[in-house]
Amino acid sequence: MIVSTAPLITAFLSHLFVKGEKLKKTLVYGSLLALTGVALVVYNGNFIFKMNPAGDILSLTASLMWGLYTIILKRLDIRYPVLFIIRKVFFYGLITLAPVFYFKPLTICMNILLNPVVTGNLLFLGLIASMLCYICWNIAVKHLGAVRTTNYIYFMPIVTLLTSALIINETITPIALLGAALILGGVYLAEKKI
Repeated sequence: MIVSTAPLITAFLSHLFVKGEKLKKTLVYGSLLALTGVALVVYNGNFIFKMNPAGDILSLTASLMWGLYTIILKRLDIRYPVLFIIRKVFFYGLITLAPVFYFKPLTICMNILLNPVVTGNLLFLGLIASMLCYICWNIAVKHLGAVRTTNYIYFMPIVTLLTSALIINETITPIALLGAALILGGVYLAEKKI
């Protein structure tokens, strides 16, 4: 739920840091409507809030960082190709991660690593969930812009809802359907040009 604040955070950051980027009322109202829909889909009528300050702060920070990344990406894609940017992001990510291994050395168990299920999962995470998804995201930001692309993050709960119904036979409740409708309406309103 907290990570779904990324579109709204991106819109505010874009308004603050991008010259000529105005915060439209339709964008704010649409985002709030979609966020309400996300809450209905995620909680599905079971509004039990368990506060975990450390986890909540990490989730909110992730949304903030994603918004900053998207805005910076939009400025970079004018000068550099998508694959160059992704290569640099991954390179500097690995460089930033390297000091962690000083405190917690990396141990590799080849028996586990060569297990076909583990190898398949690593290939999926590396090639699809990381490389392909970053390429698609960067291309979308290049063509649609940071705020508009980030608005489509609201569709993740709908995709999750449909996938869980198809794959693990979860029941789609009326509350979840109402949430999905609010998400669709919110994204439509946020994208509306007024």
